[in-house]
Amino acid sequence: MSIALAELPPKAVTTDMMAKVRDIANAQLRPLAQEIDREGLYPEGVMRAFGAAGAFGAHLDVSGGTADLRSAIDAMAIAGETCLSTSFCMWCQDALGWYLATSQNKTLFETLGRRVATGAQLGGTGLSNPMKSFFGIEKLRLKGKRVDGGYVVDGRLPWVSNLGKDHFFGAIFELADRPDVRIMAAVDCAGPGVSIQQVDHFVALEGTRTFSVKFARAFIPDAQIIADPVDDYIPKIRAGFILLQAGMAFGVIKGCIDLMKQVERSHGHVNKYLEQQPVDFERQLEALKAEVYELARTPFEPGKPYFRRVVEARLAAGEASVSAAHFAMLHQGACGYLSTADAQRRLREAYFVAIVTPATKQLRKMLAEYL
Repeated sequence: MSIALAELPPKAVTTDMMAKVRDIANAQLRPLAQEIDREGLYPEGVMRAFGAAGAFGAHLDVSGGTADLRSAIDAMAIAGETCLSTSFCMWCQDALGWYLATSQNKTLFETLGRRVATGAQLGGTGLSNPMKSFFGIEKLRLKGKRVDGGYVVDGRLPWVSNLGKDHFFGAIFELADRPDVRIMAAVDCAGPGVSIQQVDHFVALEGTRTFSVKFARAFIPDAQIIADPVDDYIPKIRAGFILLQAGMAFGVIKGCIDLMKQVERSHGHVNKYLEQQPVDFERQLEALKAEVYELARTPFEPGKPYFRRVVEARLAAGEASVSAAHFAMLHQGACGYLSTADAQRRLREAYFVAIVTPATKQLRKMLAEYL
């Protein structure tokens, strides 16, 4: 007899979900990894399967002012062991759900948010530019004007990921006549005045449907407003936004450890002279997980000391990803240099963990100037 997830105790729900995610990753995602990387295949079927398994909803219980992001991080890491493109799309999906679950617009969560949580509705996050603007790196690219029933918005976001004609994403715009007022909304890619276009190709993450989004008097109805204004809202979501990205890092590091171990028998006699061994990265990964898991239990915790730890953990995860991929390439040697080799793919992917917003340089700026 099947048991509904709601009837299972939380630990059993998480264990059941992780087992399903692992099965999907092995059976459906692994065979597509090369096609996703080399041909830019968007893994929509895999994403919807992860959603049906519960991977996008377990972190969205924010009742009582608490949340635990660990399950979302771990599900993302499982996918990331095989394919960072898919893991990144999962982060985009998780982030969109996070925005909606923490919004005061409860109706929006009960409608759009519930669909995002199950993977019935896919979507991304257009917060790269705003997150940079909050720390003096860029100016906000979107400007809006109040009209009857909502806002009209103009501007362009150069890169927004996990998109499609039937997708949604989170975005922030400032009022043209009051630039000190910033508003966040869920944007429908098929909404009036919104258009998406692929304008670039990437050396990795090509399968993430990363598009330029143009707003030409795009109408955003009041029903899609997440926060108005965002002043108190951004501090509420920023730790979760950053901590969820650890899932990408954990997946890449674990995948690179597996690549190092893969050649231990054939290359161990010479690889033992390399400065970093699989066991070193295993210890580093466990330490990173311990810190992130502790922080992920209280993503709404206020104050600079907590947020500084979040930023430091994210910085360490990005740097560890690049280091693990670097040594996986050295351990694999010439066989990792083939165009179809996983080692060179993981190296290209790992750099993305270090440059996706907030990038290594932004994290260091935040620590030096704001925290």
